[in-house]
This record gives sequence, C-alpha cells and structure tokens, in this order.
Amino acid sequence: MDRKNWASWKPFGIGERKPNNYLELWKAFRSVKGNRRYAWRILTRGTCDGCALGTKGMRDWTMDEIHLCNIRLRLLQLNTMPALDVGLLKDVSALPARSGELRGLGRLPYPMIRRQGEAGFARIGWEEALDLAAARLGGKVGVYLTSRGVPNENYFAAQKAVRAIGVNSIDNAARICHSPSTVALKQAIGAAATTCSYQDWIGSDLIVFIGSNPSNNQPVAMKYLYHAKKAGTQIAMVNTYREPGMERYWVPSNAESALFGTKITDHFFGVNIGGDIGFLNGVLKHLVENDWLDKAFIDTHTSGFDAVRESVAAQTWESLEALSGATREDMFALAKLLGEAKSAVLVWSMGITQHAYGEENVRAIVNLALARGFVGRDNCGLMPIRGHSGVQGGAEMGAYATGLPGGLPVTPENAAKFAELWGFEIPTTPGLTATDMIDAAHAGELDVLISSGGNFLEVLPDPGYCREALSRPGLRVHIDIVLSSQMLVPGAGDVLLLPAQTRYEMAGGVTETSTERRIIYSPEVEGPRIGEAWPEWKIFTELAARARPDLADLIRYPGGTAAIREDIERSVPFYEGISGLSAFGDNVQYGGRHLCPDGLFPTPDHRGRFSPVGLPELQRPDGSFLVATRRGKQFNSMVHERRDGFNGATRQAVLISSYDADRLGLADGAEVTLTSSTGSFTGNVLRAPLMPGNVQIHWPEGNVLLDKARRSPDARIPDYNAYATLDPS
Repeated sequence: MDRKNWASWKPFGIGERKPNNYLELWKAFRSVKGNRRYAWRILTRGTCDGCALGTKGMRDWTMDEIHLCNIRLRLLQLNTMPALDVGLLKDVSALPARSGELRGLGRLPYPMIRRQGEAGFARIGWEEALDLAAARLGGKVGVYLTSRGVPNENYFAAQKAVRAIGVNSIDNAARICHSPSTVALKQAIGAAATTCSYQDWIGSDLIVFIGSNPSNNQPVAMKYLYHAKKAGTQIAMVNTYREPGMERYWVPSNAESALFGTKITDHFFGVNIGGDIGFLNGVLKHLVENDWLDKAFIDTHTSGFDAVRESVAAQTWESLEALSGATREDMFALAKLLGEAKSAVLVWSMGITQHAYGEENVRAIVNLALARGFVGRDNCGLMPIRGHSGVQGGAEMGAYATGLPGGLPVTPENAAKFAELWGFEIPTTPGLTATDMIDAAHAGELDVLISSGGNFLEVLPDPGYCREALSRPGLRVHIDIVLSSQMLVPGAGDVLLLPAQTRYEMAGGVTETSTERRIIYSPEVEGPRIGEAWPEWKIFTELAARARPDLADLIRYPGGTAAIREDIERSVPFYEGISGLSAFGDNVQYGGRHLCPDGLFPTPDHRGRFSPVGLPELQRPDGSFLVATRRGKQFNSMVHERRDGFNGATRQAVLISSYDADRLGLADGAEVTLTSSTGSFTGNVLRAPLMPGNVQIHWPEGNVLLDKARRSPDARIPDYNAYATLDPS
C-alpha cells in the first residue's frame, strides 16, 4: 500500500464522480444475453478489437495481471448479437431519426441493394452483388477502411486488390487521427511508430502526456500508470482541459486502486487550443538557455540542432506566451522536469495531431526528445498512442493513398518494386486521401465509393457537405457488420450493403499490430455465425478478381489468412515472423523493445533530424473562443452513453472555464449557441477546469462548426478545432 498516491479515503470512491467500472461489467453481462459463453470465449481467447494496447485474452506482455476495459466490454454486444431483421430496411425513411440506435438493431446478415429512387433495400445474392460492383470498378474509385477491429490481413488484401484495379485511392482511419505523426516521425527518426514499449512507462523518471487522455480512450493504460506511480514515476500533462480521469482513476482490477483510487497527474500545464507549439518551443528554449541538453547524444546521433537553437532563440517569450496561453514560468517548470530526468517518455494523441499544423506539433515534440536523448533506451521514447486496434497496421499494410506496404511512399521506383513482387502494374502516383475522396464525390468526380466500416457523416467536418458528397457517386458500397447512418443517404445510383465478419469469426485467425508494434495473433473463436457474412479480405479480392479476371490468380488467396500473412512477410520485411503466427498468444514485436537502439536511427545517415518549428499564426477574432471537439463515453463515433462518467457532461455540454462563465454571467446549464463560419451548435454550459478563452464540445455533434477546408499540408488531416462566438440562446 502506498498512501501518498491514494485519490480518496472513501472505499471504492463512494460518492465521487467517476465511471462505475463494476456496473460496466453488469451492463456487458446483460447485453450478451443468449451468447454469454461465446462472449466469454472472445474475452479470454481473442485479441481485443478496442483500443490499440493489445492483449492476449485478458492479459498482455507488460505485466502479469488481468486486463479488461470498458471499451472492450461495450464492443461485446456488436461481436455477439444476432442478425438484423432485414424487413426493417424495406423502407428506410424513418431510420435516419434513429441514427443513435442503428448499430443496436443487429448484424447485417445478407447482401442488400437499394436501387436509385427506391424507398429501401432488398436482399440480393453475393454473385449478383459482386458482379454489379465489379462492373463499375473501371471508373474513378475511392476506397476507405475504418480501424474498427480491422486486422492486418484485411488491410493488406484490400490494398493489393485496389491497386490491381489500377488506383492508389485507398485510405484508412489513420488519415484522420495520426497521419501527422506518421509524416513527422518518418522524416525525423525514419520510423512511423512508437519507439518504445509500454513497459518503458514503469520505472521511467517522467511521462509527459500532450493532448492525450488515456483514461477515456485507452483505459487499460491506466493500470500501467498505477504501476508507474508505484515505481516513482512523475506524470505531467500538457492540455487545455484538466481531465478528471487523469487527475484520479480507480483501476477496477487492482485491489489498492479499486479501493482508494490513484492520483495520476503530478504536474499540469494548461495551454490554449492550438498553443502547443508555443509551449513546447518555450520548453526547448529553456532547455537551451539552462544547458539542460544531452550534448553527447546531439553531437553523435542527430543533425540540424543549430538551426533549431537559432529558431527558438529568435522567438520571443511574449510571442510564446501569447500563443500558448501559458507563462514563461510554466514552460520553465516542464523544462526543469525534463532537464533533471534521466529518462522520459513523451506520449501524444489527437489533441496534437488534429490541427491544420499537426505535423509541426509532432516535430516540436520530437525536438524535445532528441534534445534530451530520450530515444532508443530503457524507460525512454516517443509514443503516438493509438486509439483503435487496427490503426497501426493500416498504413504499414499499405492501405494508404500516399503509402505502399511497409510505409514506402508512392513513387515510380517503389511501384516497380511491388509490380515485380506481385506480378501486375502498380500506379505510380498517390491516390485520393479520405478527405479528398469526399471532395471528389461532392464535385461529381467519383464514380464508385467503397466504405468498409466508418461513417463519413459522423467523423468528418461539415456533415451537410458530406451528405451531399455521399449522394453523388453512381455506386456506393458499404461493407460493415452493422447499420450506420451513411448507408441511408439516397444515392444517384445503387447503394450496396455487404455483410462482413468480425475478426473473431474469420477462419484461419488474423493479426493486429498494437501501439508498441507488437503483431498479435487472434484465433477464430467458436460461436454462432451470422447469415452470409464474408471476411473483408475475401470481399475485396473477389471484387478485384471479377474486375480484372486476367489477374484473378494473382489476387485471390485460396489458402486463406495464412497465405495473406505469407504475402505480408514477403512485402513488408520488418514484419518478419508474421507468417509463423498461428496459435493463441503468438506474437512478434517488430524492432524489439526499442526502435533507434542506442541512438542508431533508420534514416539514410542513421541520425535523428531536428526540425525548426515556426509559430503558427492564430488570429482569433475579438470576442470569439477557440473551440475543440472532445470525446466522451464513446468509442470512435459510437456513443455509448449520453453522459460522461468522468465529468458529468451530456452530449450537448459546452465546457467553459469558470472565469469565462462568470465574465459572461452564465450559470451552469444555461443554453448557449456557438457560431462559426460554417455553422452553429446549441448546447448547455458546463463549468470545467479549462483554460480561459477556450471551449470544448463533443465530437461528432460539434462537427457542424468545423471548416472542411482546413487540413494539414502534408498529412491532409482535417482540423477538428474552430473559432466561434458564444451567445445566450
């Protein structure tokens, strides 16, 4: 027992505002009525399809304790529920009003078609559905895959199939979450992945979370933080909002933490939305001025430091404070923590990446790590923590408009390499990214849009624009396990629904790649099967084989997922060992515990690259607020509860600082309207520990405020922030 870290003396935090993890167990138990044995087998024999921390059943490779989180429990219903009554789809006119209920209606059991002008969907056979879609694939095609439990095998087979029909326009959910991390890390350290392992958290001197809230998004990680605190690790947080779950957390599977909770964050540094570069550059400026640098590491293992030193020297404290909203003293405090730490892990998420200058945000973080030599050794690292189990593998498998398997850029030379390997021509120029596909569809320049999972209406800015875009292609194909609101948008042509299997249903088993680069095998789990659902890898390869019958033998995988893993190993050398994974618990961590070991970077000169990062020009109109979209009790766009257990916020809450609420005379619960250049959002005031001048609302409800044109220059990620005025309704 370590009382100094206790969050409360009240047993189980009785009376405190916090999620009830044991109630979650009961809700999960009720939700899988009739399939509880199957649900138990999924929990104990499968690799989690929730966040990207990765498990084998309910255990992992970081510590020998039970791991089970609310996200995984909430996904159990999707993985075990019976088939949808397809009679509900004969006339879908009433279903859009039930958008929050659609996924709970049941699994998609059969291929369905809605022809232009018809009121709903009718059942269709697989042969007819595939032939209809394949006949249209000679036009302009865009393909998008979500990260919803999608394994490496589906990603790899899909991207190969799409390239066989002659386009590179395939993209995945990584585009709208961590694509700036991919771009910036590849340029700076030569690898687009975390450089360390979860075990490096435990015993590190310092962990810094920047724009990241694992208590909501990666709850299993909170157990790692509990053990890190027990080992003496200091935890700092750089964020606009002092997240309650990062202040105190009750780990349900650990007796001490379950009883008394755990104080998590030791040092909080508040910054404006979009002010991270100002703060991080200020921290680096202090490191330089106080000589808190690892000069030996900089001289031996990096390049470009002099340019960065000159860049931050030219940035005045006044400009850094104005942008960040933090004081020079705040920046000094974090610089001192970093300067005195012998080891540190820097962790970030979408609070950093989902900006029009997301790549620059990541480069500013990398500069700090390189300046202190916090790469390539125990208890150190750069960690873009992933939110979904399929994200890390998606780009590495090549399901990326701008990248081929292994993360190789789309160039004539790289295209020729894969053409020789696979036996057919590969397009030599990048394809349409996810956001570009919607633009092309809206402009009438996309003939076919295929969406495997996902829901553009609920994940992209400006839902009205997305709805118009979805209505215009001559054919839309939605591959999924359940209904989504985007399927109900009437099309200019036919709309096909193709039922997919979950990862637990796929014969031969599948793999996922976790945040720590661990490729984990998940076997097929015995249980009920739904109608005529197919594995997605088979759907994509069969579509391509029918569109290009001359290449059919080069595209299909008669050997199933084992044959796909063999092809992955041939195509992606650093995935060596994936072909040998075939049993529960089998795994291989590519690169080992650390990338860039002992400062040897996988760049052409084996050095890490510093990058000067200028200050973005954020000119907030007088009287307006900076608005960010946040996550509540949800997984991706799937909202599980209307109220967040951490802070009591409803989905219509407008989180605002007490200072601003008092200044404007707004009581808690007061109705207010936020208005941006693109739309308006009406909600209710909720006072929160937020930086003055900043407001937060939930995503996707707040997407009406977002400017669809604001995207980062390289990664093409949408900016999920806005300027808005706030007025009483």
